[in-house]
Amino acid sequence: MYGHVAKLAEEIQKGAASVEGVEVKLWQVPETLPEDVLGKMGAPPKSDVPIIEPKDLSEADGLLLGFPTRFGMMASQFKAFFDATGGLWRTQELAGKPAGLFYSTGSQGGGQETTALTAITQLVHHGMVFVPIGYTFGAGMFEMENVKGGSPYGSGTFAGDGTRQPSELELQQAFHQGKYFAGIAKKLKGTA
Repeated sequence: MYGHVAKLAEEIQKGAASVEGVEVKLWQVPETLPEDVLGKMGAPPKSDVPIIEPKDLSEADGLLLGFPTRFGMMASQFKAFFDATGGLWRTQELAGKPAGLFYSTGSQGGGQETTALTAITQLVHHGMVFVPIGYTFGAGMFEMENVKGGSPYGSGTFAGDGTRQPSELELQQAFHQGKYFAGIAKKLKGTA
């Protein structure tokens, strides 16, 4: 809504694109809130990133899914999108595809890990292979001097009241996640 996840997605896209032979597409899910509600919330206009449809998921060799947190879970817009993937679930079209997660929360206790944990259920029902970043980001995972979002589940940021933007360290972690994930997706595709 306020661009935090989009900024992480752009860095993830750069990281994934840095892996030779990997093509990256950026999508956004459909907005479910009415324009008047978005206006009252002070939401900026949506970007020109294409809107994804469930059928588009089939084209991907892997998926990195990012969303803001609402009460410790993915935002309803993303949940509504996943709810529309029943046809893909029925045919297990996404089974075996690698998938990872990234997120934005309002505060340090706002659900960085619970958001990932509750989102994993979507991947499991589709038979997808969850690819966390673990501690592959190295020393950046142990940063204690500065506020930093993210966890072994995926990269993340803290939005605060919406005015805080992702830090340089959070953006570096997002780039790392994109590169790390793309390498794994490429390996999995090569063995298929």
